[in-house]
Amino acid sequence: MLIVCIAGMPGSGKGVVSEAAREMGLPVYVMGDVVREEAARRGLEFTPENLNMVASKLREEEGPAAVARRVAEKLRSSGARVVVVDGVRSLYEVDEFSRVGRVVIVAVHASPRTRFERIRRRGRPGDPETWEEFRERDMVELGFGLGSVIALADYMLVNEGSREEAYREALRILEEAVSHAQDKG
Repeated sequence: MLIVCIAGMPGSGKGVVSEAAREMGLPVYVMGDVVREEAARRGLEFTPENLNMVASKLREEEGPAAVARRVAEKLRSSGARVVVVDGVRSLYEVDEFSRVGRVVIVAVHASPRTRFERIRRRGRPGDPETWEEFRERDMVELGFGLGSVIALADYMLVNEGSREEAYREALRILEEAVSHAQDKG
């Protein structure tokens, strides 16, 4: 199984890569969905504070790869030859996925200023409203180890242009990653 892990800071454009993957017919698993499932199981509302707390508690209770371990269980039972995992945040998670199959990391990068403007435009509940809140959120993400995953990426999509440009580049990267995996057997 080839597991394409998507990593990137909030607002970088990970969703564009997931959208391209779905268009290619690849199953996409979102790490945050596991956290939302656990929050629901615990009877909590899906507020950013609750979701961050649940993610931290899972890692505290079950180890730093707790969320990835739950996604990995789904991957094992999927029967798919190629899957995409959106939202990988640490090398612990990458290691967990490498127990299931061959891992390729696609990092999505955009400058902090670009990401902040995107986040402000999308207006999701709980998104940071000030530059200070945005920087704090970045530090939390980097604290999980996201920077290390990005640094070790096999592919880098720099997303400073239009959504259409990012989408085309995402398709190109995904097609190349899948093609290389098939070449290696």
